[in-house]
Amino acid sequence: MKCSLRVWFLSVAFLLVFIMSLLFTYSHHSMATLPYLDSGALGGTHRVPPGARAPGGGPTGHFDGNISPVWTRENMDLPPDVQRWWMMLQPQFKSHNTNEVLEKLFQIVPGENPYRFRDPHQCRRCAVVGNSGNLRGSGYGPDVDGHNFIMRMNQAPTVGFEQDVGSRTTHHFMYPESARNLPANVSFVLVPFKALDLLWIASALSTGQIRFTYAPVKSFLRVDKEKVQIYNPAFFKYIHDRWTEHHGRYPSTGMLVLFFALHVCDEVNVYGFGADSRGNWHHYWENNRYAGEFRKTGVHDADFEAHIIDMLAKASKIEVYRGN
Repeated sequence: MKCSLRVWFLSVAFLLVFIMSLLFTYSHHSMATLPYLDSGALGGTHRVPPGARAPGGGPTGHFDGNISPVWTRENMDLPPDVQRWWMMLQPQFKSHNTNEVLEKLFQIVPGENPYRFRDPHQCRRCAVVGNSGNLRGSGYGPDVDGHNFIMRMNQAPTVGFEQDVGSRTTHHFMYPESARNLPANVSFVLVPFKALDLLWIASALSTGQIRFTYAPVKSFLRVDKEKVQIYNPAFFKYIHDRWTEHHGRYPSTGMLVLFFALHVCDEVNVYGFGADSRGNWHHYWENNRYAGEFRKTGVHDADFEAHIIDMLAKASKIEVYRGN
């Protein structure tokens, strides 16, 4: 009798778990497939000067001008879902109070949004320069250098490649493991994947105590402290949710920079994204055209991200220069 009751209880428990699982799956799928509504941000906070391509609105209404791409004192508190998602990107054994870490960091760097106030008479033209080998021999350098903002990411050398990639840089996006020293007139934009990255930048600009995250990092960093900006994890997740739509574990650095530009610029021109004319994926400073194995890591969905870029270009939100 006891055995029969035990079997009966177990059967009922498994049935309940199965039903709840089905309900959760259906609910999650239904929410995930709801169309994104246009927030109307273009008509409010995002200015578009006459003749400029409107970056906002998005071809399918994904754009939300209310989410700041920069993490500041004003938006330190992350929504719980963002906090959980961000902390799982690169999980750490030791937990940190994010707000306490930011409070200390913002005693070293400004912690303000430099894009809040805009000149209504100026069209802010921005070049987002990727690292694709299709830049080799393109001759895009002078055109790139003619923009107000020139945004680069990770290694992105310019010396020796000026004719194709330009010589100027106003914003350089990096994470701790890819960071390098920058000239005084360049904004270092940290893309943090974990609280330890925030501790690292504070250390690298002061005591130099942190030398390792999941890989060796620079103990000291020579950048202009007044120009340091921190990429907002809420904006990171917004791109993952609304634009890359959970394709890949998280968006590539290229996607992060592109949408940063779309939110702070009036005109966005894109260089050095995608494969070269032969279909090879490699960096412009690499002589080996077949060195693009990074595309197959599975962390990012390069094909879906290429689709997003094509969609934005067809909708005249960006201009894409394909190179060679």
